[in-house]
Amino acid sequence: MRSGHRCVPYCSARRCVRVRSSDNRLDIPLGLEHTGTDKRHKRGSDHDRASNPAFCVITVTKRRSPISVSQPYSSAAPSSGPALTAASLLEANDLCVFRGDRLVLDGVSLRLNAGDAMLLTGPNGAGKSTLLRVLAGLRKPDSGALAWQGQSIFDDRAAHAERVAYIGHQDALKPGLTVTENLHLFARPGASMAEALEAMDLLPLADLPARLLSAGQKRRTALARVLLAQAPLWLLDEPSLGLDSAAITLLGNAMAAHRARGGVLIATTHVPLPLDNSCALDLPGATDPRSFAAYEGDEA
Repeated sequence: MRSGHRCVPYCSARRCVRVRSSDNRLDIPLGLEHTGTDKRHKRGSDHDRASNPAFCVITVTKRRSPISVSQPYSSAAPSSGPALTAASLLEANDLCVFRGDRLVLDGVSLRLNAGDAMLLTGPNGAGKSTLLRVLAGLRKPDSGALAWQGQSIFDDRAAHAERVAYIGHQDALKPGLTVTENLHLFARPGASMAEALEAMDLLPLADLPARLLSAGQKRRTALARVLLAQAPLWLLDEPSLGLDSAAITLLGNAMAAHRARGGVLIATTHVPLPLDNSCALDLPGATDPRSFAAYEGDEA
């Protein structure tokens, strides 16, 4: 964290209470990419939660408003909801997620403020991608609470979708469309296409169909889509996949600029990322190697 502040992510070892339910539906908010398939969704009952000091503390008063790529974000407080620590944007308390009969996430808590960044680490199957999908609002945790500026994100999933830019393992590009045409599908009003293309060194490829791009070029296009989303919360699942050293430098510049505007980002990674003054949350993974044998499609 910045000088004078500390970051203490926390992952508890307490298990949560699980309750079976006949409600197996999963509502996906518009505007977010869903890269996994939840075969079963079971709601769990909230259990008594102690106050866990899991946080990065920074006081920054602005986050970007949806006007242009270069402007800071707005920090207006919610009209209702429980109070959080000053400047807290994203807070999770005792998140538990089951997959089948296995506990994937066990009591995960975190708190991030404007300008903060967190790296999620851990072995394959530890729940990194699952945690990102929960934070994105793509699925509900089986127990625990998740809030943005003190208000549960599940009170209004559409509103949360507007503040999230999520990138999964898949680049999710339409092969018959050009780079620019793909990006236009996700650009919000006021976003600068030229700035996003330049930031990811895509100007020479702007009119090239996505099917002709290399793996690294596709990844840079997906990252440019994040820039155009005008979202204060970036959730990046292995953002450096397929990138060479020059492209990783571009990614680092984009992440630094996002944080300088008061944005928040959480990224999973197996390799070092150019991300200074960041928190780290290590997810230990399953102790039983058979825990995720039935879910080979979800590596993280």
